[in-house]
Amino acid sequence: MVKGSQKIRGLRGKKQNPGQTEEKPPIVNSPNVKLSNVKSPIEKPPIVNSPIVKSDDQWSEAFGHQPVLLTESIEALAIKPDGFYVDATLGGGGHSRAILAALGHKGRLLAIDVDPEPLAWAQKWAQGDSRLILKRLNFRDLVAFLEREGLGAADGILADLGVSLRQLTDSSRGLSFAADGPLDMRLDPESNLKAMEIVNHWVENELKTIFWRLGEERAAGRLAHQIVELREKEPFTSTAALAELARRSLFRPGPPPRIHPATRMFMALRMAVNHEIESLSKFLSDIRLGLKPGGRLVVISFHSLEDRLVKQALRGSGEEQDSSELFIDPSSLKRPPERNTPWRLHRKKVIRPSKEELALNPRARSAKLRWAEAM
Repeated sequence: MVKGSQKIRGLRGKKQNPGQTEEKPPIVNSPNVKLSNVKSPIEKPPIVNSPIVKSDDQWSEAFGHQPVLLTESIEALAIKPDGFYVDATLGGGGHSRAILAALGHKGRLLAIDVDPEPLAWAQKWAQGDSRLILKRLNFRDLVAFLEREGLGAADGILADLGVSLRQLTDSSRGLSFAADGPLDMRLDPESNLKAMEIVNHWVENELKTIFWRLGEERAAGRLAHQIVELREKEPFTSTAALAELARRSLFRPGPPPRIHPATRMFMALRMAVNHEIESLSKFLSDIRLGLKPGGRLVVISFHSLEDRLVKQALRGSGEEQDSSELFIDPSSLKRPPERNTPWRLHRKKVIRPSKEELALNPRARSAKLRWAEAM
């Protein structure tokens, strides 16, 4: 059982385990191989343009996830053909494939993910492209990894904070209530904390806190009380049982609600299980050290809490944000005075998906892109 004070102050868990050794070079995670040596140019055009492999749309469709704000992301990165770039959230690889297509023979791309499945998938679509370096890593540890492996600062870093449709539709992960599955919700299968632990062992006030702070659920108190009351009779073990509780507790007469009553609660649990706000806060506070002067940071967020953190970091707060405070005083997320910022904002307004993209991918409706140049 996790102690309450530990959970509320930072939702910290066990550090992410290092990646496992990949099967074929040059995409290697072996501790005996220096990734700084994986720089050799290839002697063929970028594989995403080859007629013998699938197009990007086909690869994305096969993985079950479409990249969001793809064109806008690549434009914001302003890719140099011989530059070094980082995709900090590999996922289905749509953004990575677009970056590789824009790179020349001497360019390099480091793609990381805490989930091993996207890395295994990348081995298939990359087909040995020596410009690509894959590593299982949480993006909160990116700067330390760049320094440790001697890779140097990047010309651009992209982070897409969304969960892939493939992850959401895999019932064994328990990230969605669309199909019944175990109350797991881990993006890193080697992490210790599961949603089942939170739901069945955290005290009522702690549940209320994460539902309200992370999920922005107005009925947080009612949901937390119902969970604590019912789990005494029988522990929650499935997504269907928890979703049904939300449906009953938040039932309102009239037309069906715009979203399922369990939506915000499930999102809050996922964010708590994977320490998403803490990881994002650490990433944003460190990432300037991972970019060259003039290098660009591009972040796509899908949640208002995440977007406020990104906006605050790029505008400058004058001091490092402590993620543990996010669970104590939400007013700490209000816009601070603009001072001591290491970033040059080229566009103050957030970039959103076009009408054309939304017509093809309605799930992109909540996406927001912000980017800035390192000074």
